[in-house]
Amino acid sequence: MSESNSTIEQVTPEQAIQNSNDGKYDAVIVGSGISGAIAAKELTSRGYQVLVLEAAPAKSLSYDGFKEYVSNYYVNASKDNNAPYPDNPNAPMPRSTDVRKLCLGQMDTQGYMVQNGPLALDSTYTRVTGGTTMHWEAKILRMLPDDFKIKTHYGVGLDWPISYDDLMPYYRMAEREIGVSANVEEQGFYGIKYEPDYVYPMHGLPASYLDQVVGKGIDGAEFELAGEVHTVKVRPFPQGRNGIPNADYQNGAGFNPVGAVGAVQSEQGGRCQGNNNCVPICPVQAKYDARKTLYHAAQTGNLDFLPQAVASKVFVDGCTDQVSHIEFKHYTNTSSPEHTKGNITAKTFILATNAVENARLMLASDLPSSSGLMGKNLMDHTYLLAWGLLPEAAGTMRGTKCTSGIADFRYGQSRAKQAPFGVDIHNDGWGWATGSPFSDIEELVDTENKFGKALRQSTVERISNQLLFAYMVEQPADESNRITVDPEYTDALGNMRPIVNYNLSDYSKAGIAYARETSKVFFQRLGAQDFSSYSLLDYGSFNYQGESYYFRGGNHFSGTHVMGTSAKNSVVNEYQQSWDHSNLYLIGSGSMPSIGTSNTTLTLAALCFKTTEHILAHLSSYPVNVVADDAFKLAKGAHS
Repeated sequence: MSESNSTIEQVTPEQAIQNSNDGKYDAVIVGSGISGAIAAKELTSRGYQVLVLEAAPAKSLSYDGFKEYVSNYYVNASKDNNAPYPDNPNAPMPRSTDVRKLCLGQMDTQGYMVQNGPLALDSTYTRVTGGTTMHWEAKILRMLPDDFKIKTHYGVGLDWPISYDDLMPYYRMAEREIGVSANVEEQGFYGIKYEPDYVYPMHGLPASYLDQVVGKGIDGAEFELAGEVHTVKVRPFPQGRNGIPNADYQNGAGFNPVGAVGAVQSEQGGRCQGNNNCVPICPVQAKYDARKTLYHAAQTGNLDFLPQAVASKVFVDGCTDQVSHIEFKHYTNTSSPEHTKGNITAKTFILATNAVENARLMLASDLPSSSGLMGKNLMDHTYLLAWGLLPEAAGTMRGTKCTSGIADFRYGQSRAKQAPFGVDIHNDGWGWATGSPFSDIEELVDTENKFGKALRQSTVERISNQLLFAYMVEQPADESNRITVDPEYTDALGNMRPIVNYNLSDYSKAGIAYARETSKVFFQRLGAQDFSSYSLLDYGSFNYQGESYYFRGGNHFSGTHVMGTSAKNSVVNEYQQSWDHSNLYLIGSGSMPSIGTSNTTLTLAALCFKTTEHILAHLSSYPVNVVADDAFKLAKGAHS
């Protein structure tokens, strides 16, 4: 498929502005990641007219464009999360390769995100069509019921205004949209429950051989913590990628997985082949990404899509406190900052970029929220890595990045004293920790004088025995961790860049320290040689109780516009609707008051389904064919 024959109809800036002036749009959505795509699909499928503003080009909407991204990854030496995606100064994105160790009291402005410390955060997101689902891992667990009330139960962080039971039907909707591969009988632990007779859309993917080796060695290991015994068991993870459709889904109706976006959907949107480079990009498009949802929204005929349009400011009517319009900057070429400006009006406005960009846009618009919490309570999952060499070849580099892990430290009374954590078993060796296999080649050549046939054989033997545990540690909400802006720091279009203020609490550090101790036990039981080392020169380094560690970010930015029970303690309500501007919704993981120990994508997707129900009820209150100017006058009463 050529670039001009995209699967999603695009409009020009002039067309979008004219349609807006004619009162066409029921909703304007900023961002085409999973949050924006779900909102677009739900609204357009019910007949509402939607415009999506996307900051990036629409290259990946064609098969040729996607293949170019795959090629970029193959030739890029860094292999970081954003390796497939070219630099775009007009809509820049953070890259882990830009992060450096911070000097005391100094800011680092090298990357897109300005690092203001005290610690440097290397988490990333992807500003391309489809958002961060274009590079995500697709490990997709539900949160534990306990995760919604950590303030009440353990005295840390923030509580949600809703419970697991409230979100459970929307989890089901999200799992269908993504097409999750998992088996219920393997996932119902520590309070996670399902509706009677529920099955996942697809059968769970098989555990890797490495998972089996690790499970054989550590299953049944017991750890006493806060007076409770935690018994370890390796469990498979739900996956957001095509497996074998479950014939029992929907009472025997079965499940038809969503194909890839492109000219050859039946071939390219096939089942997972176990490619180990599925992060950052699945070469056969078996992994879910938001383009698939966006494609279905476009088939309704009710979606206008405007790429290369960067939302630059949100304007509020001072009389009604309603959002009146959003200003955007449209560029024609990624290599030039030349752009035009335009304004878009609608009945409802939905910010669906991500936790960082939503907050950045609102703060750049001088809209800090009446609670003053806009941008505050920034959260991410903190990863501790531990790596060792097994005494036997264990099939490392076979299968997707992570097929199984350990959930037995996600729960318990110890959460009052230290952060809980989940444990991922990585099938890709030491890549994340050391830069393997490049680091292995260097060591074998420089220290062991290997070359030729001996080097090839030694490389295979070493990599096949590698084991990496990635400990995903919870970080509770803390107002000192936040996103801010400053006109001194702007991008090529003159938009203010996000400034990250980030640190780890002793609560999180205690969880990291305990995680490290469990890794030593695991390696001992497996007979593995522990190669883990943590240099204080590393950009993520810190010292806790006399021991050195370093952390890695989880790319799970959350909490910058938290939901709550009132305008005093939060930015949005349980429907992700702004307390201050009732025709404005800030959707995604930025609304989450806590993140627990599960990846955030499934939960934010479930929240979006809950939110779109509320938006649909609001839109249905408008008279048919109401024009935009009248919509603003009606908005306040319609939301009351």
